[in-house]
Amino acid sequence: MKKIIALLLALVMVMGLVACGEKAPEATEAATEAATEAATEAATEAATEAATDAESEATPEAAADPADAIPDEMTSSDGKYQVAFITDVGQLKDKSFNQGTYDGVKLYAANAGKSYKYYQPAGGDQSTDDDRYAAMKLAAENGAEVVVCAGFMQGNALAKAAAEFTDVKFVFIDGWAMGMPNLAGICFQEEQCGYLAGYAAVKDGYTKLGFSGGGGGNNAACNRYGWGFVQGADAAAREMGVQVEMKYSWLYGSSFQASNELQTMAAGWYQNGTEVIFACGGTMFASISAAASAEDAAVIGVDVDQSFESPTVITSAMKGIGEAAFQALTAAETEDGWKALVGEGNDTIVLGAAQNAVGLPVATWSLTGWTVEEYEAMLADIVAGKIEINADDVPEPASTDNVNVIIIK
Repeated sequence: MKKIIALLLALVMVMGLVACGEKAPEATEAATEAATEAATEAATEAATEAATDAESEATPEAAADPADAIPDEMTSSDGKYQVAFITDVGQLKDKSFNQGTYDGVKLYAANAGKSYKYYQPAGGDQSTDDDRYAAMKLAAENGAEVVVCAGFMQGNALAKAAAEFTDVKFVFIDGWAMGMPNLAGICFQEEQCGYLAGYAAVKDGYTKLGFSGGGGGNNAACNRYGWGFVQGADAAAREMGVQVEMKYSWLYGSSFQASNELQTMAAGWYQNGTEVIFACGGTMFASISAAASAEDAAVIGVDVDQSFESPTVITSAMKGIGEAAFQALTAAETEDGWKALVGEGNDTIVLGAAQNAVGLPVATWSLTGWTVEEYEAMLADIVAGKIEINADDVPEPASTDNVNVIIIK
């Protein structure tokens, strides 16, 4: 098990956490150092240890999804769990947002020798703020030193829990700062990886695109993914002198769940000419990839590399949710590290291409019309500000000069 954990650590992407807003440059540098130093040392040590004999023990399955080597549940000898994870709506094993974030939590806890537990709020897809608060309260009462909460819907409950349990540190993934020193709000520049995915699809020859989003148009992260997708497709279409059609819908995605209705809609799109759909929302992916398989069509995954889930996936718009959880938990090990990360809790930590926190999985994509070198050049241009991507929360994008957006309601 030790060697497996070493391999996992070697695979963790080391990235800096940079705060936005008006925090002083010194605090930003301290946050970056505090958030990355321990993980860098751990990854280096793990890589050294693993180099001699881990190769013979690693399996293809572990290589495909290394965090699977760590159990989702464990039993603490004293009944206390030091690290807690509160799921977003949907299933823990959603192959996307929940699972990707929890992978980082498990990886951290296993390496640090800490007990861990996940909590799914009561009510399932109909969870209320009270349900989410109850899960956070239970985690704190069960001994949690740090609670990682996934998804913007946790906001109201988290504000209450963090104010009540001031000795507990809270990490809000896909969230925001609330002016509390025991809460770190972390969000991502999804528009950047959405842009890359849209650009890649059109460069690969697809001109009939689809976007099926989760959250019903009320999830800012999904909105940024989709709007970035439109902008990227528009840029590639302009360069190539082609026109793109994009069906765009939030139907059947409010709960981020797979459904027969969603699969039927996706199948209809494919049957009527859509070539690839960006499946942007948890287990919605299962419905869309099933439709794509039946129709010999393509899918773009979200949040994590979903190519391991279906051969229909041509690429995925990824963000470092697990890595962000890992880094924040590492910072929480010391008061100095935590204070450097969150300051007074007034600044939301925003992660994007500049922090290696968003992108496409070049090792597994099946693109043939766009090279890795061209992708890396575009990523560098995004970091340098040469490519400007609108980051507004846009649930229903208007058509552009090169992309005819058809909103499906």
